[in-house]
Amino acid sequence: MKLSLRFILPLAIVLSALAYGLIPLVDKLTLQWAIRDLNIRSKLVVSTMEAPLADLLISESKSKLLAYFHRVIQDERLYALGFCDTRNRLVYKTQTYPDMIKCRDAGTSQTDSTAVVQLSQGLVHVTSAAIEGNGKPLGRLMLIHDMSWIQRRSEDTKWYIFYLFVVLGAVISLVTVFVAHLSWKGWVAGVRGILRGESLLTPVSEAQAPEFLPVAQDLRALIHDLEADRRLRDESQMSWKPAALRTILHEQLAGDEVLIISNREPYIHTRRGSTIDVQVPASGLVTALEPVMRACSGVWIAHGSGTADREVVDNRDHVRVPPDKPAYDIRRVWMSPEEEVGYYYGFSNEGLWPLCHIAHIRPVFRSSDWKQYVAINERFAEVVREEAKTDNPVVLVQDYHLALLPKLIKDRLPNATIITFWHIPWPNAERYGICPWSAEILEGLLGSNILGFHTRVHCNNFLDSVDRLLEARIDRNDSTISYGSKLTAVNPYPISIEWPVRWVQDQKPVPDCRAHIRTLNGIEPGRLIGVGVDRLDYTKGIPERFRAVERLLELKPEWIGKFSFIQIAAPSRSVIEEYQHFKEQVTTLAETINKRFGRDGYQPIYLKVVHHDPPDTFAYYRGADLCVVSSLHDGMNLVAKEYVAARDDEQGVLILSQFTGASHELPEALVVNPYDIDQCAAALHRALTMPPVEQRARMRNMRALIREFNVYRWAGRMLMDAARIRQRERVMQQVRRSDTLLRSERR
Repeated sequence: MKLSLRFILPLAIVLSALAYGLIPLVDKLTLQWAIRDLNIRSKLVVSTMEAPLADLLISESKSKLLAYFHRVIQDERLYALGFCDTRNRLVYKTQTYPDMIKCRDAGTSQTDSTAVVQLSQGLVHVTSAAIEGNGKPLGRLMLIHDMSWIQRRSEDTKWYIFYLFVVLGAVISLVTVFVAHLSWKGWVAGVRGILRGESLLTPVSEAQAPEFLPVAQDLRALIHDLEADRRLRDESQMSWKPAALRTILHEQLAGDEVLIISNREPYIHTRRGSTIDVQVPASGLVTALEPVMRACSGVWIAHGSGTADREVVDNRDHVRVPPDKPAYDIRRVWMSPEEEVGYYYGFSNEGLWPLCHIAHIRPVFRSSDWKQYVAINERFAEVVREEAKTDNPVVLVQDYHLALLPKLIKDRLPNATIITFWHIPWPNAERYGICPWSAEILEGLLGSNILGFHTRVHCNNFLDSVDRLLEARIDRNDSTISYGSKLTAVNPYPISIEWPVRWVQDQKPVPDCRAHIRTLNGIEPGRLIGVGVDRLDYTKGIPERFRAVERLLELKPEWIGKFSFIQIAAPSRSVIEEYQHFKEQVTTLAETINKRFGRDGYQPIYLKVVHHDPPDTFAYYRGADLCVVSSLHDGMNLVAKEYVAARDDEQGVLILSQFTGASHELPEALVVNPYDIDQCAAALHRALTMPPVEQRARMRNMRALIREFNVYRWAGRMLMDAARIRQRERVMQQVRRSDTLLRSERR
């Protein structure tokens, strides 16, 4: 005890001295960090305010400007705002603006400056930023941030450091005393052994303690698995390329067998006279998953819908793709016309599609369609069982056509790792409850180990739906659902595209693409062009963007003859009556606008209802001056990301609906409400007049994000999460086994 006290007292003194010397350093670092943070915040605020502030200054609307200032300072840290003109006069200010901060202290109008000023109420951070309008200096914006929170944070930090060293001293002291006690016992036992003639170097063999051998083996296996889990690197430290996916599969998932299951196939073989054409369908699902499959190899199981699909498969219904460089197999599943009508056109696209999209189309549910839907999902499950070479494949189930499939696969292959991704939005629980078979669909999806959506909102909607309709245990902190002794992780995985995009690599330079698409459509070289690329679907907001073009020409007639919009609309689900009416509506609206504003040699809207292959689509992306994505409700929308990826010249403007998942990732786009036609028309005008420097800044940021968060990272995150779940299950099994053995030995 005396020996322990002799160690603990000096340790306490040393730790107290360290804490005393560390606190001033922490104060200094906290202040420096806070000032750097405020500098960054100030730049963001100035960048956001510059354009609307310049408009208000030019219009000399004092009341609107002061109201704008008042809205901005609702930020709890932004203390006051002021504006100094070019003569260093404070012409506008909020009521909280301190009198002692003068315009003459702000510097010249060409430089931005920051400073920390001591006021009677405490420290404030002052930023003076130049504001320009129409290329001329208008004055300087003065931002004043309250810094009282820094002092509060510093006081909290001091107490945290004090508590840390108290706890650290206590832990070190206890460990030291415990180790000293064990060492003393071991030394005494060793001396006694020597006195008895035993060697200290003689190990205790496993034969001397056979009852502990199973426990030791399990503990060694547990340590091995924990080490493997540690080696799962953080996703931000990985280079997300095809090789990264192969590494995860081989090292973390104990194999490379990947099965992708979707309704839509990545390549369609179509008979055209005596030849067979190969098409890549206009599908965001195919855009995202096809590069993943090329990276991982394996088998893609899908509905064979092409007119020549049966002619090209082997006797096992397989065909190697891509045609130019085969990397994986498609296994085609066949359906009769009656089955396709009930499963695909009926329940999937007249029922689930409008149910999940807020596009004001009433879903239709028929019991006959549901029977076909169940039968086709069971057929896909049997094909998965046939294609699986092992009992634990990695299975990627895609989208709403196959909601029952995860449970059906789990029933046939209990050890399979099933990752399901829902590519469209998930509605709120009340809306979802409309479906007569809502519980069965939830049970089917909960057969997944991992269930992914584009956004956290969609994940929360799914958790709410399960909470309302099933007796399940939901952990909202971990976002997991335990149902029927199975655990499902429900996570957001924002989908993306490959980088670099292979369709861009063989494209002509941007000037050549500009000239090509204008020649192709009979448009003179100098005319500006906007483009939209969608399936002909009522959720895509095509009529809304046409009305925005019409409104632009109404409000800004100078664009008549100088701007045209090309809409590429791939035919879709033309068997369904709602889609037939929609095609008529879009065609009629385009003709009406063209009659109203068209003239000799000029057409405002070019509607092209025909399938375009990816190389042709990317030529339009590169040759257009802007791209409009005006979806009324969308899970992600990859057209927006494709347009950005196509613009390696860092020019062009993306106008993006706020109701897409992509709008949360690409704030540099002009984000609009597609129902607000005037706002969309204003966005078109702004895009057409945006300076090249601003286009470059916006496009560069968006391209950097898509490069980093590409489709390989999207797939890799799901595979890594699946690997962690597998690892955790193995560790828990070993812990339970060891615990059982220890309890049995105690008896």
